[in-house]
Amino acid sequence: MVTCKETRAVIIALHKKGFTGKDIAASKIAPKSTIYRIIKNFKESGSIVVKKASGRPRKSSKRQDCLLKLIQLRDWGTTSTELAQEWQQAGVSASARTVRQRLWRMAWCQEGQQRSPFSPGKTSGTD
Repeated sequence: MVTCKETRAVIIALHKKGFTGKDIAASKIAPKSTIYRIIKNFKESGSIVVKKASGRPRKSSKRQDCLLKLIQLRDWGTTSTELAQEWQQAGVSASARTVRQRLWRMAWCQEGQQRSPFSPGKTSGTD
């Protein structure tokens, strides 16, 4: 569960006043497991700030992804290997597979933004 900074501060303040995790959970601020996790993390780090999530860093930024899309739009017949080579000249070291994945994800996201002609909308009122 994601909790805001203010909620975390309230939980830690109550904990410092001597309330147990069970007592704090009874006030319905957050689920008991979340409260215990916040208290545990506070004891370990001494801060209520959320730790940065782990994970593999991206090969490219959003801006570089837009550049890839522009490169692809110039010539629709370009293969992903050729796009990867052009993208590499722009400073992004990525494989052809990464190029395909980025373009696929961009197309998928943009498709959802456009309104489908078959989606329900206002009717003209004539039957």
